[in-house]
Amino acid sequence: MKHENNSCLHPLHIGLLINPIAGLGGELAHKGSDHLHLLVESLEQSRANQRCYQTLKLLQMYAPQLHFYCASGLMGEDVLSLAGFKAQVVYQSALNSTAQDTILAATALINQPIDILLFVGGDGTARNLCQAQVNKPVLGLPAGVKMHSGVFALNPESAAEVLIKLMMGAGVAVEQAEVRDLDELALQQGKVKAQFYGELTIPVDTKLIQQMKCASPDSDELVQTEIAAFVCENLEQDVLYLFGVGSTCAAIMAQLGYEHTLLGFDAILNGVLIGRDLNSESIWALVQQYPSKILLTVTGGQGILIGRGNQQLTPQILQHVGRDSLWVVVSPNKLQALGGRGLVLDTGDVELNKAWQGLINVTTGYDQQQLYYVG
Repeated sequence: MKHENNSCLHPLHIGLLINPIAGLGGELAHKGSDHLHLLVESLEQSRANQRCYQTLKLLQMYAPQLHFYCASGLMGEDVLSLAGFKAQVVYQSALNSTAQDTILAATALINQPIDILLFVGGDGTARNLCQAQVNKPVLGLPAGVKMHSGVFALNPESAAEVLIKLMMGAGVAVEQAEVRDLDELALQQGKVKAQFYGELTIPVDTKLIQQMKCASPDSDELVQTEIAAFVCENLEQDVLYLFGVGSTCAAIMAQLGYEHTLLGFDAILNGVLIGRDLNSESIWALVQQYPSKILLTVTGGQGILIGRGNQQLTPQILQHVGRDSLWVVVSPNKLQALGGRGLVLDTGDVELNKAWQGLINVTTGYDQQQLYYVG
């Protein structure tokens, strides 16, 4: 990703906007962070700021070409200072920032001569940008629990690469991408439904920008039933099985006689449900007690395996159980829809992402498997 001759790069004016509490609901097994009353007082407490710092570190060598505008404190100023960048503060935020702060900060930033607005958060933050009527290109750095929208880079590294491409001046296409967020009323009724809130302009790069999450087609239901039958017949005694988010995992749970937690993790041991809607602390306690396997599917249209809606799986948990303990279950339709793009890991640990790249066995039907590339 390093550009050999920085003098050939063009200046880039970036507006930086961070939602400091984004993603903090993930490890707690909440379905988002929008309504959590969390006080974040330092960079270390903010997952969003930590993710942003990963991107900024990769941009440090390009500092002479980068000009930042930001909100104060944990909404942008603090992490830029930590990474060694100077910035012009254009909005003073409260210590405990709110969605209204995000809207007002976005409004202040688009009134500056910025080329692109880099925002750090999830679907709720993207919704706020739509409310602010942001009319300049944006790039989302994914840090939330919910990320159904098509406005996010795949991970912090991809965000940095997009910005570097913009500095190279070779021309990066832009397009309108939908902003979607979970319909909370539908969620209360046991349905996972993403509601449309508007569109934002984003740089186009199918290798670096996640696609909008797609619902599974009706034809996948039969395949999910076949996958569920195969999994249920092959569960081992005295092994803890953690069932992640997604309709395929829900189908397996249904065959076992249990209702799966929407957007959560449930635990089965010897056919018995021993944990529902587990947070990271509860999962960590269980995987230390039993040999464990984690059943995961991928987000439709995006191909993201870890890092969207399953942040309960911390790097500590993943390293403990190991890559070979992942049981990936995906319908052939979902794999085909990826158009050959690899499955994506966004664990929050760069080295873990790299270490787990490579081919992985994917269950695609009853006693049917495919080798598919991760990373």
